[in-house]
Amino acid sequence: MSDPLHSELLGLAKEAARRAGELLRDGRPADLAVAATKSSPIDVVTEMDIAAEKLITGLISEHRPHDGFLGEEGASSAGSSGIRWVIDPLDGTVNYLYGLPTWSVSIAAEQDGETVVGVVEIPMRGETYHAVRGGGARATGAWDGERVLSCRPAAPLDQALVSTGFNYVTEVRAHQADVAQRLIPLLRDIRRGGSAAIDLCDVAAGRLDGYYERGLHPWDLAAGDLIAREAGALTGGRPGERPARELTVAATPGVFEPLQRLLDDFGAWHD
Repeated sequence: MSDPLHSELLGLAKEAARRAGELLRDGRPADLAVAATKSSPIDVVTEMDIAAEKLITGLISEHRPHDGFLGEEGASSAGSSGIRWVIDPLDGTVNYLYGLPTWSVSIAAEQDGETVVGVVEIPMRGETYHAVRGGGARATGAWDGERVLSCRPAAPLDQALVSTGFNYVTEVRAHQADVAQRLIPLLRDIRRGGSAAIDLCDVAAGRLDGYYERGLHPWDLAAGDLIAREAGALTGGRPGERPARELTVAATPGVFEPLQRLLDDFGAWHD
């Protein structure tokens, strides 16, 4: 945290995530409805996704007008400062639409293409996770003060609790269910939370041994991936590759390699 620029970016990301989280938590209308759909009729956007992204980009632009943006709900600009903000204003929109608590605000800052700051705000848990590249990962919430995050100790694969997610396109989801069915006998169990950012933070916090998913976009994983890595987890895609839309895997060092190998063998990287 000795780099003044990274400290500035972290402070701004935390403030933007906090304000967006408050807007989403306190401003959710009782008659919340779908504003648009994306990959399929059940892959939805609400008016609150759009409002939260507008709040985040507006606040950041006030302080850093030359930065670029990549946001799930359409924010896109190159900028001229070398800094780009990668934003998911509401990760877990379907959970939010149904009134389930597992949703988050995810904000990452890239410097010359590398993620240097990540913040994930989880309003219904009262938790905020954050990391700076090379500076470790931390969280505030129900703990006594700020907690330094560390992933779980190594466990054999058959004792690993692993989370995943499913696509909103029916044919893709069916294949992902087949992969999960093959994995379940080899693990302690599988969870499906509905927010990639929260799953990655739960790996960082020691609540999960691993997480994998196909189909993530940069805004889904940018902040959570940094937080998980700074907490000691390993992250990647297919063997030898970085996390990507094809496949994202995050796990404790003892679980990562066997889980990644199984996912590759089971075809989790294709539809």
